[in-house]
Amino acid sequence: MTVRYGGPVIDPHHHLWDLSLKRHPWLETARATGGEMVFGSLAPILRDYGVADYSADAANQNVVATVHVEAGWSDAHPLEESRWLAGLDRSSGVAKRIIARVPLDSPDAVRLIEAEAANPDVAGIRDIVSWHPEPAKSFAPRARRMADPRWRAGLARLARFGLVFDLMLYPWQMDEALDLVRAFPQIRFVLNHGGSPADRSAEGMTLWRGGLAALGREPNVRLKISDLVAYDNDWTPESLRPVIEHCLACFGPARTMFASDFPVAGLHASFDEVYAVFRAAAAPLSLDEQRALFFTTANDTYRLGIVDPVVAKGENHA
Repeated sequence: MTVRYGGPVIDPHHHLWDLSLKRHPWLETARATGGEMVFGSLAPILRDYGVADYSADAANQNVVATVHVEAGWSDAHPLEESRWLAGLDRSSGVAKRIIARVPLDSPDAVRLIEAEAANPDVAGIRDIVSWHPEPAKSFAPRARRMADPRWRAGLARLARFGLVFDLMLYPWQMDEALDLVRAFPQIRFVLNHGGSPADRSAEGMTLWRGGLAALGREPNVRLKISDLVAYDNDWTPESLRPVIEHCLACFGPARTMFASDFPVAGLHASFDEVYAVFRAAAAPLSLDEQRALFFTTANDTYRLGIVDPVVAKGENHA
Protein backbone atom coordinates (compact mmCIF):
# COMPACT_ATOMS: atom_id res chain seq x y z
CA MET A 1 0.00 0.00 0.00
CA THR A 2 1.27 3.48 -0.90
CA VAL A 3 1.72 5.73 2.13
CA ARG A 4 2.52 9.42 1.72
CA TYR A 5 4.97 11.11 4.05
CA GLY A 6 3.30 13.11 6.82
CA GLY A 7 6.25 13.96 9.05
CA PRO A 8 8.21 17.17 9.63
CA VAL A 9 9.44 19.09 6.60
CA ILE A 10 12.58 21.16 6.12
CA ASP A 11 12.41 23.62 3.24
CA PRO A 12 16.04 24.13 2.16
CA HIS A 13 15.48 26.90 -0.39
CA HIS A 14 13.44 30.08 -0.14
CA HIS A 15 13.94 33.85 0.00
CA LEU A 16 12.85 36.81 2.12
CA TRP A 17 13.14 40.49 1.26
CA ASP A 18 12.14 43.99 2.25
CA LEU A 19 11.97 46.14 -0.87
CA SER A 20 12.03 49.37 1.14
CA LEU A 21 15.71 48.65 1.83
CA LYS A 22 16.50 48.99 -1.90
CA ARG A 23 19.05 46.20 -1.75
CA HIS A 24 17.79 43.87 -4.50
CA PRO A 25 18.79 45.28 -7.91
CA TRP A 26 17.06 42.52 -9.91
CA LEU A 27 13.74 43.27 -8.25
CA GLU A 28 14.22 47.01 -8.63
CA THR A 29 15.01 46.50 -12.34
CA ALA A 30 11.89 44.40 -12.75
CA ARG A 31 9.83 47.19 -11.16
CA ALA A 32 11.35 49.77 -13.46
CA THR A 33 10.76 47.70 -16.59
CA GLY A 34 7.21 46.66 -15.78
CA GLY A 35 8.07 43.36 -14.16
CA GLU A 36 9.24 41.42 -17.23
CA MET A 37 12.44 39.52 -16.58
CA VAL A 38 13.96 36.11 -17.27
CA PHE A 39 11.05 33.65 -17.76
CA GLY A 40 8.04 35.92 -17.35
CA SER A 41 6.57 38.71 -15.30
CA LEU A 42 7.83 39.18 -11.75
CA ALA A 43 5.00 41.59 -10.96
CA PRO A 44 3.27 39.32 -8.40
CA ILE A 45 6.38 39.12 -6.21
CA LEU A 46 7.38 42.78 -6.37
CA ARG A 47 6.31 43.24 -2.77
CA ASP A 48 7.83 42.67 0.64
CA TYR A 49 8.10 39.00 1.58
CA GLY A 50 8.86 38.37 5.22
CA VAL A 51 8.70 35.58 7.79
CA ALA A 52 4.94 35.97 8.26
CA ASP A 53 4.34 35.83 4.50
CA TYR A 54 6.36 32.66 4.15
CA SER A 55 4.68 31.09 7.18
CA ALA A 56 1.25 31.82 5.71
CA ASP A 57 2.20 30.22 2.38
CA ALA A 58 3.67 27.14 4.09
CA ALA A 59 1.02 26.79 6.81
CA ASN A 60 -0.34 23.45 5.60
CA GLN A 61 2.96 21.62 5.08
CA ASN A 62 4.39 20.98 8.57
CA VAL A 63 7.55 22.98 7.87
CA VAL A 64 9.70 22.93 11.01
CA ALA A 65 12.76 24.75 9.65
CA THR A 66 14.02 26.44 6.52
CA VAL A 67 17.19 27.55 4.79
CA HIS A 68 17.22 31.09 3.47
CA VAL A 69 19.16 31.35 0.21
CA GLU A 70 20.67 34.69 -0.74
CA ALA A 71 18.15 36.75 -2.68
CA GLY A 72 20.32 38.82 -4.97
CA TRP A 73 21.33 41.42 -2.36
CA SER A 74 23.44 44.19 -3.84
CA ASP A 75 27.17 43.50 -4.05
CA ALA A 76 27.69 47.10 -2.98
CA HIS A 77 26.50 46.14 0.52
CA PRO A 78 28.30 42.92 1.46
CA LEU A 79 27.41 41.03 4.67
CA GLU A 80 24.24 43.09 5.14
CA GLU A 81 21.78 40.39 4.16
CA SER A 82 22.93 37.98 6.87
CA ARG A 83 22.80 40.78 9.44
CA TRP A 84 19.31 41.76 8.32
CA LEU A 85 18.16 38.16 8.68
CA ALA A 86 19.66 37.99 12.16
CA GLY A 87 17.39 40.84 13.17
CA LEU A 88 14.19 39.03 12.18
CA ASP A 89 12.07 36.88 14.48
CA ARG A 90 13.14 33.42 13.36
CA SER A 91 11.80 31.54 16.38
CA SER A 92 9.42 29.60 14.13
CA GLY A 93 12.37 27.98 12.35
CA VAL A 94 12.09 30.14 9.24
CA ALA A 95 15.60 31.08 8.03
CA LYS A 96 17.19 28.88 10.70
CA ARG A 97 20.18 28.52 8.39
CA ILE A 98 21.49 30.89 5.73
CA ILE A 99 23.18 30.50 2.36
CA ALA A 100 25.00 33.80 2.05
CA ARG A 101 26.06 35.75 -1.00
CA VAL A 102 29.76 36.30 -1.71
CA PRO A 103 31.12 37.17 -5.19
CA LEU A 104 33.97 34.66 -5.23
CA ASP A 105 36.03 36.61 -7.75
CA SER A 106 35.87 39.79 -5.66
CA PRO A 107 39.19 41.16 -4.39
CA ASP A 108 37.54 41.06 -0.96
CA ALA A 109 36.24 37.49 -1.23
CA VAL A 110 38.48 35.97 1.45
CA ARG A 111 37.48 38.54 4.07
CA LEU A 112 33.79 38.23 3.20
CA ILE A 113 33.85 34.43 3.37
CA GLU A 114 35.60 34.51 6.74
CA ALA A 115 33.08 37.04 8.07
CA GLU A 116 30.11 34.97 6.92
CA ALA A 117 31.67 31.78 8.28
CA ALA A 118 31.94 33.39 11.72
CA ASN A 119 28.12 33.46 11.82
CA PRO A 120 26.97 30.03 13.11
CA ASP A 121 23.73 30.36 11.15
CA VAL A 122 25.58 30.53 7.81
CA ALA A 123 25.84 27.03 6.36
CA GLY A 124 27.04 27.89 2.89
CA ILE A 125 27.65 30.36 0.09
CA ARG A 126 26.01 30.94 -3.27
CA ASP A 127 27.48 32.89 -6.17
CA ILE A 128 25.26 32.24 -9.18
CA VAL A 129 27.01 31.16 -12.37
CA SER A 130 23.90 30.80 -14.60
CA TRP A 131 24.95 32.50 -17.83
CA HIS A 132 22.71 32.85 -20.87
CA PRO A 133 23.53 34.43 -24.25
CA GLU A 134 20.33 36.48 -23.89
CA PRO A 135 21.12 39.12 -21.24
CA ALA A 136 17.56 39.12 -19.84
CA LYS A 137 17.91 35.43 -19.01
CA SER A 138 21.41 35.60 -17.56
CA PHE A 139 22.00 35.63 -13.81
CA ALA A 140 25.80 35.86 -14.07
CA PRO A 141 27.89 38.76 -15.39
CA ARG A 142 29.89 36.61 -17.80
CA ALA A 143 30.34 33.09 -19.11
CA ARG A 144 32.78 30.48 -17.77
CA ARG A 145 33.10 31.87 -14.25
CA MET A 146 33.59 28.34 -12.90
CA ALA A 147 36.83 28.04 -14.89
CA ASP A 148 38.21 31.41 -13.73
CA PRO A 149 41.28 30.85 -11.49
CA ARG A 150 40.41 33.88 -9.35
CA TRP A 151 36.82 32.66 -8.85
CA ARG A 152 38.13 29.19 -7.98
CA ALA A 153 40.56 30.66 -5.47
CA GLY A 154 37.63 32.21 -3.65
CA LEU A 155 35.72 28.93 -3.75
CA ALA A 156 38.65 27.05 -2.26
CA ARG A 157 38.28 29.02 0.99
CA LEU A 158 34.93 27.39 1.69
CA ALA A 159 36.55 24.05 2.53
CA ARG A 160 38.43 25.59 5.45
CA PHE A 161 35.15 26.48 7.14
CA GLY A 162 33.08 23.46 6.12
CA LEU A 163 30.71 25.62 4.08
CA VAL A 164 28.66 24.09 1.28
CA PHE A 165 28.38 25.77 -2.09
CA ASP A 166 24.95 26.18 -3.66
CA LEU A 167 25.42 25.83 -7.40
CA MET A 168 22.93 27.48 -9.74
CA LEU A 169 23.58 27.05 -13.47
CA TYR A 170 22.03 26.15 -16.80
CA PRO A 171 22.34 22.64 -18.30
CA TRP A 172 24.75 23.78 -21.02
CA GLN A 173 27.20 24.63 -18.21
CA MET A 174 27.16 21.16 -16.68
CA ASP A 175 30.37 20.01 -18.36
CA GLU A 176 32.14 22.98 -16.81
CA ALA A 177 30.51 22.19 -13.47
CA LEU A 178 31.63 18.57 -13.69
CA ASP A 179 35.23 19.72 -13.98
CA LEU A 180 34.67 22.07 -11.04
CA VAL A 181 33.26 19.54 -8.59
CA ARG A 182 36.00 17.08 -9.47
CA ALA A 183 38.62 19.76 -8.83
CA PHE A 184 37.22 20.40 -5.34
CA PRO A 185 36.29 16.99 -3.87
CA GLN A 186 36.56 18.43 -0.35
CA ILE A 187 33.65 20.84 -0.96
CA ARG A 188 30.02 19.75 -0.88
CA PHE A 189 28.08 21.22 -3.80
CA VAL A 190 24.29 21.51 -3.85
CA LEU A 191 22.84 21.84 -7.34
CA ASN A 192 19.83 24.18 -7.31
CA HIS A 193 16.46 23.83 -9.05
CA GLY A 194 16.95 20.34 -10.41
CA GLY A 195 19.70 21.64 -12.67
CA SER A 196 17.37 24.25 -14.24
CA PRO A 197 15.89 22.39 -17.25
CA ALA A 198 15.07 25.66 -19.02
CA ASP A 199 15.26 24.50 -22.65
CA ARG A 200 12.21 22.26 -23.06
CA SER A 201 13.03 21.19 -26.60
CA ALA A 202 13.95 17.53 -27.14
CA GLU A 203 17.58 18.53 -27.62
CA GLY A 204 17.56 20.72 -24.52
CA MET A 205 16.06 18.03 -22.31
CA THR A 206 18.55 15.46 -23.63
CA LEU A 207 21.38 17.80 -22.67
CA TRP A 208 19.87 18.29 -19.20
CA ARG A 209 19.37 14.57 -18.62
CA GLY A 210 22.92 13.69 -19.62
CA GLY A 211 24.50 16.50 -17.62
CA LEU A 212 22.46 15.70 -14.51
CA ALA A 213 23.39 12.03 -14.71
CA ALA A 214 27.08 12.92 -14.91
CA LEU A 215 26.89 15.25 -11.91
CA GLY A 216 24.90 12.63 -10.01
CA ARG A 217 27.85 10.27 -10.23
CA GLU A 218 30.04 12.69 -8.26
CA PRO A 219 29.86 11.89 -4.50
CA ASN A 220 30.31 15.51 -3.38
CA VAL A 221 27.21 16.79 -5.21
CA ARG A 222 23.66 16.91 -3.81
CA LEU A 223 20.51 18.12 -5.51
CA LYS A 224 17.58 20.36 -4.67
CA ILE A 225 14.38 19.70 -6.60
CA SER A 226 12.89 23.19 -6.57
CA ASP A 227 11.01 25.67 -8.75
CA LEU A 228 10.52 23.26 -11.63
CA VAL A 229 7.43 25.29 -12.52
CA ALA A 230 9.69 28.17 -13.57
CA TYR A 231 10.81 26.06 -16.53
CA ASP A 232 7.39 24.57 -17.23
CA ASN A 233 4.89 27.40 -16.81
CA ASP A 234 2.00 25.32 -18.17
CA TRP A 235 2.88 22.49 -15.81
CA THR A 236 0.76 19.59 -14.72
CA PRO A 237 1.70 16.88 -12.20
CA GLU A 238 2.17 14.60 -15.20
CA SER A 239 4.59 16.99 -16.93
CA LEU A 240 6.69 17.44 -13.78
CA ARG A 241 6.78 13.78 -12.78
CA PRO A 242 9.39 12.58 -15.35
CA VAL A 243 11.67 15.47 -14.40
CA ILE A 244 11.45 14.55 -10.72
CA GLU A 245 11.91 10.86 -11.52
CA HIS A 246 15.09 11.58 -13.48
CA CYS A 247 16.42 13.70 -10.61
CA LEU A 248 15.85 10.81 -8.21
CA ALA A 249 17.36 8.30 -10.61
CA CYS A 250 20.53 10.38 -10.84
CA PHE A 251 21.00 11.29 -7.17
CA GLY A 252 18.79 9.00 -5.08
CA PRO A 253 16.77 10.17 -2.05
CA ALA A 254 19.80 10.23 0.26
CA ARG A 255 21.36 13.04 -1.81
CA THR A 256 18.19 14.83 -2.89
CA MET A 257 15.86 17.27 -1.15
CA PHE A 258 12.57 18.91 -2.05
CA ALA A 259 12.49 22.70 -1.72
CA SER A 260 9.94 25.44 -2.37
CA ASP A 261 11.94 28.36 -3.81
CA PHE A 262 9.19 30.66 -2.55
CA PRO A 263 8.13 33.28 -3.28
CA VAL A 264 9.66 32.87 -6.77
CA ALA A 265 7.88 29.56 -7.45
CA GLY A 266 4.69 31.33 -6.42
CA LEU A 267 4.70 33.02 -9.81
CA HIS A 268 3.44 29.75 -11.28
CA ALA A 269 2.04 27.63 -8.41
CA SER A 270 0.88 27.85 -4.81
CA PHE A 271 3.00 26.41 -2.00
CA ASP A 272 0.46 23.64 -1.47
CA GLU A 273 0.42 22.80 -5.18
CA VAL A 274 4.21 22.50 -5.22
CA TYR A 275 4.26 20.17 -2.24
CA ALA A 276 1.31 18.15 -3.50
CA VAL A 277 3.39 17.35 -6.59
CA PHE A 278 6.36 16.42 -4.39
CA ARG A 279 4.28 14.18 -2.13
CA ALA A 280 2.64 12.41 -5.05
CA ALA A 281 5.95 11.84 -6.84
CA ALA A 282 7.56 10.48 -3.66
CA ALA A 283 4.63 8.25 -2.64
CA PRO A 284 5.91 5.07 -4.39
CA LEU A 285 9.10 5.23 -2.29
CA SER A 286 9.58 3.82 1.20
CA LEU A 287 8.81 6.15 4.10
CA ASP A 288 12.52 6.31 4.94
CA GLU A 289 13.26 7.46 1.40
CA GLN A 290 10.44 10.00 1.56
CA ARG A 291 11.76 11.24 4.90
CA ALA A 292 15.15 11.80 3.27
CA LEU A 293 13.60 13.94 0.54
CA PHE A 294 11.49 16.07 2.85
CA PHE A 295 13.69 16.19 5.96
CA THR A 296 16.85 14.15 6.45
CA THR A 297 18.99 15.19 3.49
CA ALA A 298 18.41 18.90 4.16
CA ASN A 299 18.95 18.43 7.90
CA ASP A 300 22.34 16.84 7.24
CA THR A 301 23.44 19.02 4.31
CA TYR A 302 22.85 22.33 6.10
CA ARG A 303 23.78 21.19 9.64
CA LEU A 304 20.39 22.03 11.10
CA GLY A 305 20.69 19.50 13.91
CA ILE A 306 16.94 18.90 14.20
CA VAL A 307 15.89 15.64 15.83
CA ASP A 308 13.33 13.73 13.79
CA PRO A 309 10.70 12.55 16.29
CA VAL A 310 10.24 9.29 14.40
CA VAL A 311 13.94 8.48 14.57
CA ALA A 312 14.08 9.58 18.21
CA LYS A 313 11.41 7.01 19.06
CA GLY A 314 13.44 4.32 17.33
CA GLU A 315 10.77 3.67 14.73
CA ASN A 316 11.73 2.33 11.32
CA HIS A 317 9.61 2.54 8.16
CA ALA A 318 11.67 0.80 5.53
